[in-house]
Amino acid sequence: MNWTKTPCPTRDSRFKESALARQAQLTKPAGSLGTLEDIAVRLANIQQRNKPSANNISITVFAGDHGVAAEGVSAFPQEVTAQMVMNFLQGGAAISVMAKQLNANFEVVNTGILTPLPEQDGLIIQCAGAGTANMVKEAAMNHGQLETALQSGRDSIKRAVNNDTQVFIGGEMGIGNTTSATVLYCALLGLDPAEITGAGTGLDEKGIAHKTNIIQKILTKHKDCGDDTHEWLRCAGGFEIVALTGAYIYAAQSGIAILVDGFISSVAALCAIRINPSITANLFFSHVSAEQGHRTILENIGQKPLLDLGMHLGEGSGAAVAASLLQSACTLHNDMATFAEAAVATREASRD
Repeated sequence: MNWTKTPCPTRDSRFKESALARQAQLTKPAGSLGTLEDIAVRLANIQQRNKPSANNISITVFAGDHGVAAEGVSAFPQEVTAQMVMNFLQGGAAISVMAKQLNANFEVVNTGILTPLPEQDGLIIQCAGAGTANMVKEAAMNHGQLETALQSGRDSIKRAVNNDTQVFIGGEMGIGNTTSATVLYCALLGLDPAEITGAGTGLDEKGIAHKTNIIQKILTKHKDCGDDTHEWLRCAGGFEIVALTGAYIYAAQSGIAILVDGFISSVAALCAIRINPSITANLFFSHVSAEQGHRTILENIGQKPLLDLGMHLGEGSGAAVAASLLQSACTLHNDMATFAEAAVATREASRD
């Protein structure tokens, strides 16, 4: 677990400076491409190259079941986790379709679902347990399970590195995981569950009130975790959330840009930042989820999302949609002509 705190390698600032200089020379008014300019400069700095690229994408969906589902915090039964994993593998889910469109390397990691699944192409089995324990009554996992889940995230990035990945997208699947994520947000950011708790997979007002009450019980139960992020992950996390946390940390340590998805993925990013602040520069927050509280959370941690499309599906789907923005930013940065190349006059200096 000590690897999670290893700082990212120091970057050569000349690549950032060169990218900024090129943006100033391209045939456009300064800043006219808005956030796309910033994306290109950031990618050049992350990748340490003059011509950044976002074409080689790896997508990993981490799946795990939650013991807290026994408390009635989801509108869907727990067997949906395994059923959706099969849908991912058969190509029928939104993230599967987007992965195909992006020509991305795509895999699903079983970090600990209740239903046994056979080995098959595209499925990595690296279980920390048969679902987490019910965090209302006890810690979600023990120290060994926490380590296993973190390692499953790290291992996914090792595979991504072998595929020359430039951009990593992490997705998640796990009935009950908005409850886990909300607990972590409230614990780490000092937020009120009543303001953050949302409908998840489709709870009505009564269901949301019940879920809020359960979350408050969990926060009280594990208050001794204090400000220890590893302990909060162990006591109130899900195997898939822990795996995402480990993946984000190791991706940044490996020089890979990271597109963070929505509500669940953002809590893993928050945990990763709390454990290892040096990874922040590698994170692009793809969109603001329609799940209650996500906008407030992003503002709280000082992150501006690239998109606002009213999405709240999860799976990594919002990040996959945003990938085209990174690709466009790179294409514009690399292929536009400079004023000198196009023989276009530059802006005249101001006159007194």
